[in-house]
Amino acid sequence: MATDTGPPARERWAARVSLLAAALAVAVPLVFGGVRGFLLLLAALAGMAVSAAAMWWTLTRRGPVRWIAGLLAVVVPLAVIVVLAVTLLWTLLLSPVLWIIAVWSGRYALRSARGRARPMKEFRTPPPRRPFLLMNPRSGGGKVERFGLVEKAERLGARVVLLDPEHQQDVTELAREAVADGADLLGVAGGDGTQALVAAVAAEHGLPFLVISAGTRNHFALDLGLDRDDPAACLDALTNGVELRVDLGFAGGHPFVNNASFGAYAAVVQDPAYRDDKIGTILELLPDLLTRQRGPRLTARAADTTLDAPQALLVSNNPYRTNDPAGLGRRERLDSGILGVLGVKVDSAVEAAALLLSPDPHGLSVLTALEVVVDSDSDELEVGIDGEAMILPTPVRCLVEPGALRVRVPKKRPGVPAVQPTLEWRRLLALALLVGRTAGVRRHGHRATPESATDKH
Repeated sequence: MATDTGPPARERWAARVSLLAAALAVAVPLVFGGVRGFLLLLAALAGMAVSAAAMWWTLTRRGPVRWIAGLLAVVVPLAVIVVLAVTLLWTLLLSPVLWIIAVWSGRYALRSARGRARPMKEFRTPPPRRPFLLMNPRSGGGKVERFGLVEKAERLGARVVLLDPEHQQDVTELAREAVADGADLLGVAGGDGTQALVAAVAAEHGLPFLVISAGTRNHFALDLGLDRDDPAACLDALTNGVELRVDLGFAGGHPFVNNASFGAYAAVVQDPAYRDDKIGTILELLPDLLTRQRGPRLTARAADTTLDAPQALLVSNNPYRTNDPAGLGRRERLDSGILGVLGVKVDSAVEAAALLLSPDPHGLSVLTALEVVVDSDSDELEVGIDGEAMILPTPVRCLVEPGALRVRVPKKRPGVPAVQPTLEWRRLLALALLVGRTAGVRRHGHRATPESATDKH
C-alpha cells in the first residue's frame, strides 16, 4: 500500500498565496478606509441586493413601476462604483487584483491536487463512404452560403440536401430515407433542434453523426469542442476524424442533445411573436409567469428529491457547470450517463436578492439523476426541447441513453476548456498549513463521481 507523502510544495505555496491575497483583498479597504471603508463595503453589498430586487420588479411588473425598477437596477450599481472610486480609489483598484490572484492561485492548488479530468475517449474509425448532410440555408444568418459549406461537403464526397425555408419539412423522414438509400453517416448544418432529430435517427441505426456548427448558438458543437467560428472546419471530420460516444436525452420520447426546459422559458418560446421579437415577448409574458398568474404548477421528481412549484426547470443531457462563472452554460463532458437538473423558485424581491448574494440560495436547486419525471396540475405541458416549442401530455418522463450517439469530429479541433475547481477555503487552509493529508489522499485515491441527486437549497 502506497504511503501518502502529502501535497507537493508548489500546491502548498499556491494555497498560501491564495489565502494571503484573499485576506489582503478584504483587509486593505478596511484598514486604509477605516470605519468609512467598512461602511462603504456594507453599502456595496446593499447596493447589489437592491439591484437584484429591482431586476425582479422589472421582470414581474408592468408600466411605470417596471421602468422605475429598471432604472434602479442600472443606476444603483453605477452609483456604488462611483462612490467607491471617489473615496477609495487605489484600494478599489488593488482589491480586485488581489481577488484575481487569490482565485487563480487557489484554483491552481486545488486543480493540481485533484489531477486532470479524463477527456472523452476517442475512437478511430474509417471515413464514411456515403455521407448524407442536411443543411439549413437560413441557419445562423446564412452561414451555409457564407462559409461555402455545400461546395466543400460535395468536394469531400457528401450528398447534400438543402432544406427549403419556405416549406416545413420532416427532417426525421429525410434522414430515414437517406439511411434506406445506403448512407453510412448523417450530419446537420443547422440549429440544435434539427441536430437532435437527425441524431436520434443516427443513434437508432448505429450510424455516426456529424455536427456542423452553422446554427445561431451551437451549444452542442461548443460542448463537443468544435470550432464555432468556422463551420467549414467541422467538415474535416469526413476525411480526418475520430468518433466520440456521447449520451442522448429524451423528454416524453422526443430526443434532445442539450436540454428540455419547463416553466417560464418553455411558455415564452410557445408564443408566435417570440421568433421576431424575443425581448418584447419576454417582457410581456414574464410578469404573469413569474407571479404564477399564468401557467401550470410544476412538480419534478429526480431520484429521492422532489422540486415543488419551480417557475423554471431545466433538464439537461449531462450537467451544466454551476461553480465557474466563466463556464456557465457549458457542460464538462457529454458521456457521464446522467441528467442535470436546475430548478429556480423565486417568489419575492428578497428571494431574488438572496439568489444573487447567497452562496447557497434557497431558490436554486442543482441536481443530477438518471431519470426525471415532470408533472403539473394540467393535462398538457409546454416544453422547450433544444429551443423548439412543443406541448406534451403529463407527466413528462426525461431520461438519458448513455453512449447512444456516435459523433464524428475532426482530429484537430479547439476542444473543451478544463473545468475550474470550486474554491474550497477549508481545503486551501489544509494545504497551506500542511495538515491537509486529506488533500493528498484525494490526489491519489479520490475518484470523481456524479452528484447523484444531491440537492442544493
